[in-house]
Amino acid sequence: MDSLWIAATGARAILRRQDVVTNNLANVNTTGYRGAQAQFRALPVYGEPLPSNAYVATQGNTADFQQGPMRHTGRNLDVAVQGPGWIGVQAADGSTAYTRNGDLRISGNGLLTTSDGHPVLNQAGAPISLPQLTSIQIGADGTISGVPAGSPPSAPVVLGRIQLVNPPAAQLQRGADGLFRDTQGPAQADPNVQLASGVLEGSNVNPVQAMVQMLENTRAFEMQTKLMQSIDQNHQAAAQLLNVS
Repeated sequence: MDSLWIAATGARAILRRQDVVTNNLANVNTTGYRGAQAQFRALPVYGEPLPSNAYVATQGNTADFQQGPMRHTGRNLDVAVQGPGWIGVQAADGSTAYTRNGDLRISGNGLLTTSDGHPVLNQAGAPISLPQLTSIQIGADGTISGVPAGSPPSAPVVLGRIQLVNPPAAQLQRGADGLFRDTQGPAQADPNVQLASGVLEGSNVNPVQAMVQMLENTRAFEMQTKLMQSIDQNHQAAAQLLNVS
C-alpha cells in the first residue's frame, strides 16, 4: 500500500496549498497584507519496494514580501511604508510585532492603534498615547506632531515617533494573528525606513493569479484522487488473482 499512501500525501499537500490560496483571496482587500505561499518537501520512503519512492511533507508557509499597490487617501492618519520596512505594534499577548497596516486610528483612551486594534509602538517599545488634538501630522521618519486641544493652531508639538524597523526577511515569521515577529528578538529602529503620509498600501495578492492557482489546484487534486482510485483498484485486482491461484 506504499504507492497509495504516497499518492495520498500528494493530495493532502494540494489541499494545504488550496487553503493558503483561499486565505490569500480572503485578504485581497486587507491593508498591507503579505500573501502566503505553501512550502513542501519531497522525502524518501525507506524500505521496500523501491528506495527511490518519495512522499510530500509540509514545510509550512512563507510570505511574499513584495510591496503592494499604493492608494492615496489624503487622510492624516494613513501612512504607508515606502520600500522595505515595518511598523512596530503591540500584539494581544504584549509582545512586539510588526505590520504594514498603516490605517491608523486614535482610540477612545488616546492610544494610537492600527485599524485592527493593535497599539502602535514608539522607538522605546511603548504604546503611543496622545492627548486630545485638533490636528495631527505624521512625518516621513514616523515623527508625530499635532496641536493639543486648547492650543493655538500655530503651535504644533512633537508627540512621539513611530517605531520603524527593517529586520532581515529570513528572520520574520507570521503568527496566527497575521502579525510578523522577528525570530531573533525585537528589532532595532531603522532610520532608513520612511513613511508616506496620506497613503495606504494595499494587499500584494494578485486576485487573478490566485484564481488561476485555485483552478490548477482543483485539477491537480482531481488527478491525484483518480490516481488513488486506480491504485486501489489495481490492489484489489491483484488480491483477487492471488486468491484464485
